[in-house]
Amino acid sequence: MIEINPVGPDDWKAWRELRLAALEEAPYAFGSQLADWIDAPEQRWRDRLSAPGAYQVIASLDGTPVGMAGGFLADEPGTAELVSMWIAPAGRGQGVGDALMTTIETWARGVSATVLELAVADGNDPAHKLYLRNGFTDTDKLGDLMPDGVRRELVMHKAL
Repeated sequence: MIEINPVGPDDWKAWRELRLAALEEAPYAFGSQLADWIDAPEQRWRDRLSAPGAYQVIASLDGTPVGMAGGFLADEPGTAELVSMWIAPAGRGQGVGDALMTTIETWARGVSATVLELAVADGNDPAHKLYLRNGFTDTDKLGDLMPDGVRRELVMHKAL
């Protein structure tokens, strides 16, 4: 059974464990790098989970944490962003990604967003397919440069 639970600053240890696992298992998929976070002090993790207006969740499968995602209000009015999404190998192919996306989309609608955006690393085909399956489309927006200094993120969006 998939459970999705919101997390806040007091849940920083659980978030940290998943985030570090994500950065280690899929370094090609994130703009952040493991080295940037591995020795981060507790307050940095708490601050990450205290961002004003943000909503962050952990997904568990049969009681074991296997995924995470966050929602942030974007600078552009009416736009929210899906960020930090990752599913552990043990949770892949079991509906965890769809459940996380539905949860963040529901949050975005609840904060009156009319568009949900996300950025996916160029070449991260499984994630790209998940997003397409959930109604996102590619845009022409230029995404951030990845840590390798070569690839850029692909920006996708979904009208809500």
